[in-house]
Amino acid sequence: MSVFRSFAVVLFICLLAASAATPVAAQAPAFDQALLKPGTLTEKAPEVYEVKFETTKGDFVVKVTRAWAPNGADRFYNLVKHGYYNGAAFFRVLDGFMAQFGINPNPRINAVWQVAGIKDDPVKKSNTRGYLTFAMSSSPNSRTTQLFINYGNNARLDASGFSPFGQVTQGMGIVDRLYSGYGEGAPSGRGPRQDLVQSRGSAYLEKEYPKLDIIKSATLVASAEKAPPPPPKKTP
Repeated sequence: MSVFRSFAVVLFICLLAASAATPVAAQAPAFDQALLKPGTLTEKAPEVYEVKFETTKGDFVVKVTRAWAPNGADRFYNLVKHGYYNGAAFFRVLDGFMAQFGINPNPRINAVWQVAGIKDDPVKKSNTRGYLTFAMSSSPNSRTTQLFINYGNNARLDASGFSPFGQVTQGMGIVDRLYSGYGEGAPSGRGPRQDLVQSRGSAYLEKEYPKLDIIKSATLVASAEKAPPPPPKKTP
């Protein structure tokens, strides 16, 4: 083997070794670009629809009745339709009270939705076990993306304007088992800080709170009325 050829072989091996040792930057998961434009996601929801949640703990289904809280039902429908909740964590789970979620794992998406409030809905259903409600601040029209599922009878929230729009109809036992070990969020407890969940996304939670349960996907369940009819039976 010539000196030149030997040198070329050694150089090739060195390049392979160097490329193997060089870390590859992690790529952010793909997402629906429509999520960056909240003002365009205003489609009216069906009067009744279902959403299936696949989580790290198991699956559950929520049935939404638009008449209970139309603005909330429409917002939830558009968020689910465009994959907003995929990858989101149940970041505040308090035994006997509720399980809260609804911050996207991507800080870029969070930045545009934090200020995209919807108008308040009158409270028509009570915050009792299994009902799904938007979280909000004390300010009017402050509901954006965060939600909670009631664990117990939280009817005291009704007078504060928390308006349920859906109910867990399948898999409430799964919701009961969501990881709650971190307790209340900081600074009141040792759980995640919501501002850091918003600004750092999944990187913050995966590092500091790895035991939290995650929504693998939240998808609209096909309506039975819209499903194609079965093929006709063949006669002999």
